[in-house]
Amino acid sequence: MKKKLSNFSIRKRLLVVADSFIVIFSALISNYILSFANNALSSKGMLIPLITSTLCCFAFLFVLGAYNKMWRYAVKRDYISCILGAVCGITITWGFHFLSTGETIQPAFIALHGILTVIGICGFRLLFRYAFIPIDENTRQNSNCPRTMIIGGGRACSMILREIKSSRERPYEPGNTAANYEPVCIIDDDRTKIGTSLDGVEICGSTAEIKKFVKEKNIELIIFAIPSCLSDERRRILNICHETGVKVRILPFIGNLIFEQGSSLINQVHDIKPEDLLGRKAIDFDVTEVRSFISGKVCMVTGGGGSIGSELVRQIAKYSPEAIIIVDIYENNAYDIQQELRLTYGDSLNLTVLIASVRDYYRMNQIYAKYKPQVVFHAAAHKHVPLMEVSPMEAIKNNIIGTFNVASLAQFHKTEKFVMISTDKAVNPTNVMGASKRCCEMIVQYFAQQKDGPTEFVTTRFGNVLGSNGSVIPLFKRQIQKGGPITVTHPDIIRYFMTIPEAVNLVMQAASIANGGEIFVLDMGKPVKIVTLAENLVRLYGLIPYEDIPIVFTGLRPGEKIKEELLMNEEGLTKTKNELIFIGKQIEIDNIHFPERLAELRDAAQTNDEALAISALREMVPTFITPDEFNSKELQKKSIKKNLNNRKNISQQDYA
Repeated sequence: MKKKLSNFSIRKRLLVVADSFIVIFSALISNYILSFANNALSSKGMLIPLITSTLCCFAFLFVLGAYNKMWRYAVKRDYISCILGAVCGITITWGFHFLSTGETIQPAFIALHGILTVIGICGFRLLFRYAFIPIDENTRQNSNCPRTMIIGGGRACSMILREIKSSRERPYEPGNTAANYEPVCIIDDDRTKIGTSLDGVEICGSTAEIKKFVKEKNIELIIFAIPSCLSDERRRILNICHETGVKVRILPFIGNLIFEQGSSLINQVHDIKPEDLLGRKAIDFDVTEVRSFISGKVCMVTGGGGSIGSELVRQIAKYSPEAIIIVDIYENNAYDIQQELRLTYGDSLNLTVLIASVRDYYRMNQIYAKYKPQVVFHAAAHKHVPLMEVSPMEAIKNNIIGTFNVASLAQFHKTEKFVMISTDKAVNPTNVMGASKRCCEMIVQYFAQQKDGPTEFVTTRFGNVLGSNGSVIPLFKRQIQKGGPITVTHPDIIRYFMTIPEAVNLVMQAASIANGGEIFVLDMGKPVKIVTLAENLVRLYGLIPYEDIPIVFTGLRPGEKIKEELLMNEEGLTKTKNELIFIGKQIEIDNIHFPERLAELRDAAQTNDEALAISALREMVPTFITPDEFNSKELQKKSIKKNLNNRKNISQQDYA
């Protein structure tokens, strides 16, 4: 009995049978009551009206959705549909009876029949809700199934509902999470769907009504199930969801969904991540080219234990390389990625992990000579802006001299391709870290211009990486977990963002299509305000920004820009076959004076004289400017734009 009542379709049939009995029984009771006043109908005259009223009431109840409700979560509107269905069914029945037979029916009988039918139908649902449904409700509570709202009434929603239904009919299976949801209602902006149901779950309203139905139906979890939703619309809907304070889970973008045989859609639903609010779709890449490029090659990754480097190693491992050499100075990170890959691939992956510094020319030469890498991904670098402002000599030694070492050795040992990972902070840099990475770009371009070896040199440039070591997201999470405040340097500061997999895919794509000398630039969409990212992250935790978690502005840090850029003024863009990847035109490097200035910069850093090192770096990178100079211009531009918009609005009001 318990198992049968847990099946929605069986409960629906039970309601149909019960309603039919209630309509007939109400008519008989009404006739019995009126018999005391000698106004009863004859038994023969009751037969056809009983059949007709049963069919009419069923039809109206069905049309009004009385059999598509989850009655354990019924609200007033649901009972109104029952009242309307019963009243309409009774009225049509006796109206049709009068027109077809000419017999006048006592109004008292019609009224009494209608009242008893309404009481019976609504009363049975209350009984059904509080007497029968708790059998299944107890099972739900024991398994901690949250009351779930699903956003989107399309194919993905239908698949999720079918998975949930079928999972409850099977014995428990480890890893099967489909049974851990209790679908209560569906939200969809298609007005023609509202009031209908999908696999027994009502589509109750639009996204504008999310907060209303969360409260009415006591929703505990929201699943965003529109994988093809456009970025701006996705961000709008998710912002509404976060305002409810209810936990939100989300299906990946349609391009990231797995529809392989045996794969589960519900198991791909994940807790919403900050990158889901960035306002753009994940970048698609040509995996075929990358696979053919990596397969059978000896690949070396410097900084292979870092956030970017380790993801590079993971991606390379998927494409059957001849061998992978991880080079990193930090042994803990190197050990972590080594153990991860061993657990994943066992002995099938030829993996070597070496503790070494790119500063050490002779050690790196030894590694090149022994392992003969065919492809080098250079990810080793100091990247933390404020720390490099305090220790500029270390940025020069590690980033610049380290890059020169591994790039020159790649040329000497006839490496096929050398890929250097750069940053948008290298464009018109206002800090030592950015200037050092711009110098690294110039080094790679210098070697690309030589044309006296087989090595193809390429640079990839992108913005901030979500979740990487030193990014704002881990910091914000720690601050939220401690109760705040979240610290943001400036209310107007904006950044371009991408995910770690996107960054790594860009690097791999660049390596596969490069001919030498290019800077690959990713179109990262609209930049994101850091304060907006902080506010959204607070909402992810079910909290209210500025109320539950304060956000304070601490002032720009040394060397920090209000906004980053992806291209210098001298650079133009050339399209590639991927519409979101462009090639920036490189600036010609002076082959005669560049090595001399590089040597001077190295010597200045070796003296550990901070002022001398920064002076030499400015000589090396002409676009290196002070942050005050850059930020004052940007803030002035913003102020002018704001004033123009205000004047425009005033003019429009005057005209109106």
